[in-house]
Parts: sequence; C-alpha cells; structure tokens
Amino acid sequence: MRDSKPRVLLLSAYDAASHKRWREQLTDLLPEYHWQSLTLPPRFFQWRIRGNALSWLDEPCLQERWDLVVATSMVDLATLRGLNPQLARTPCVLYMHENQFAFPISQQQQDRVEPQMVNLYSVVAADRVAFNSAWNRDSFLNGAQALLNKLPDAVPGGIIERIQQKSDVIPVPIEDRLFTDEPRAINRACPHILWNHRWEYDKGPDRLLNFLERLEQSRQSYKLSVVGEGFRNHPKAFGEIQAKFAHRLEHWGFLASRSEYDALLRQADVVLSTALHDFQGLSMLEAMASGCVPLAPDRLAYREYVPKGCRYQSLEQDAEAEAASALDCLQGILNEPPALRTPDAWKSSELAHRYRTLINELLTAEQGA
Repeated sequence: MRDSKPRVLLLSAYDAASHKRWREQLTDLLPEYHWQSLTLPPRFFQWRIRGNALSWLDEPCLQERWDLVVATSMVDLATLRGLNPQLARTPCVLYMHENQFAFPISQQQQDRVEPQMVNLYSVVAADRVAFNSAWNRDSFLNGAQALLNKLPDAVPGGIIERIQQKSDVIPVPIEDRLFTDEPRAINRACPHILWNHRWEYDKGPDRLLNFLERLEQSRQSYKLSVVGEGFRNHPKAFGEIQAKFAHRLEHWGFLASRSEYDALLRQADVVLSTALHDFQGLSMLEAMASGCVPLAPDRLAYREYVPKGCRYQSLEQDAEAEAASALDCLQGILNEPPALRTPDAWKSSELAHRYRTLINELLTAEQGA
C-alpha cells in the first residue's frame, strides 16, 4: 500500500557538515512528508558541482514518482531535470546554502565562471529558490547580473527579476535546545573569547592572528578557545596562533563531542568572527543562542543579526586597521556589556512553519495544475 504522505526527494550533491545538518533537521522538523535523501560526499569540488547529475545518472530513485524535489545549491538542477524528464514535471525547490558568485578567490582557485553558470542555470530551472540569508540572496543576484552584463549577445531580459519573484529567505534553523533563557554576566576582567569556524582561509585566520597580537599588546587579560573543523592542509596562521598564545588557550582544535562543544558555547563570553565570507554564520548564531556576546565584522550576513554595537569596521583591504577596530569594539563591549539578545527568529520551532508553507504551496500548485 502506497504511503499517503507526500513524497519528497532531497538531493545534496556536496553533503558537507552544514548541508548534512540542515538536511537531517528538515526531515526531523517535517515528519508529515515521506522523505528520501540522495547524497554525494563532500570532496572533489569542481567535479561535484559540474558532475553530480552524471554521477546520479543510473540512480533508481530518480526514476520513481515524487511529489516534490528539494535540492541544495551544489546540485546541477538544470542538467538533472534534462537527463531525467520525469523530474522536469516535478516541482523543485533549490536551497541556496551558498552561491558561487560571492566566494573569495584563493591563489589555488581557478576561474569560477563554470560553477557560477551551474548556480545560475539551477536557479533558473527551479520553481522556487530559498536562500539562507538576505546577504546570500543579494550577493547572488548582484553577481549574476554582473555576469550577464559581460555576456556578448543573446541574453534574454528580465532574468534577475524572474529569480527575485520566486525567491525567499529561510535560514538554516538553530536547535531550540541551544537557546538560553538565563542571561549571564560577561567576565569583563578576563573574558573567554571563542573563535569557532572552519580552519580555512576564507574564515580569516590571518585576521584572527592580527587581532590577537593587538589584544596581547593591550594588556587586557583573556582566555582563548580556537575550535572548528580542520583539514590536512590548513592555513599557517593557526600554527602561529597556537605557538604565540599557548598561555591563553582553553581549547584548541576540533571538538568531536557535540556535548563538549555545547558546553563550550555556554562557557565562553564573546564569540568572534574574522570571516571574509560567511553566507549565514551558523557558528555565530549557535554561540549567540547559548548566551555569548558576538564580535563580528560589519559585513556579510552578520548585519542581519549581530547588533550594531558588536560589529567592528569592515576593512577588507586593510587587515591591520580592521584588527584595531575589532579591539576597540571589544573594549567597548567590556566597558558596557550589551543586554543578551538571542536570535529567536532563527529557532527551529520558529522556522519549521516557513519551510512547511513553502513546501505546501508547491504541492498545492502541482495538485491544481
């Protein structure tokens, strides 16, 4: 007997930690649908973003009947629907964890036009698009428009407007269990500073080093935890930080235990970002939910939830000046700690109905077609 629940196929072509977390959250939050996930491991980026539709060419589940497809931003949705004609008739939501127009370019990266075109084709092919932040949406639209402006001819008009009309902003939820209802006093004499991001160049480890050097010179006492997912080849700045500030370190490296990490979020006073790119900022939101005061640059998605008094100047072309501004901002926070403001609008219980509404709108439209 066929399950009476609507059948939803969830495609994650680069199932990195944050993508997996969102995928599992979504299926847990919305048990009224019958979910099936199809994933690919998070490696070989260039091949994944361009080749996922080919990798899935012989997947039996793509030949089944689905009421809805939900795909992540790494999925080549246009090619996938072309290779599987039955999916062309199935409503599709594209969830944009990130976009290829807004990644900072490293020395190791080559021209990014190909990944950008995959993103653009996928967004055009989707029936609805959901971005995890307004900054992600806006940087995608601006980047796509800039690319379209460079194309030599035969570019149809109104593409950006069409994308805007079918786009929503629905963040990755933060679990309700992380939110604290009990304000805690910040340790103004010796604050515990937490930097909790992926150990990659785009999270600004060099800027973290600059900030810590200035903080050390200020003679402000502090404790430091630098945690996050590391990789075999991580930026050299981390080695320098570990050597120079060993006497300040409370925690260092990846915390495999979720309970230990959650405890650290409740112990720290200030959560710091030095990122050059962060499409939503899950680690910042988690720490804020747990009672940490944020300290973040005035850029990216941080403007959407970090209070103005907790944002330092964004000076991407002058890292030294940005470090000085970050220190000034920290000193202001310590002199007059802001009231605790947890990001309640990002709670799982608050966002579940927005995902449900989006899905039901597409299911209803399909039934009425």
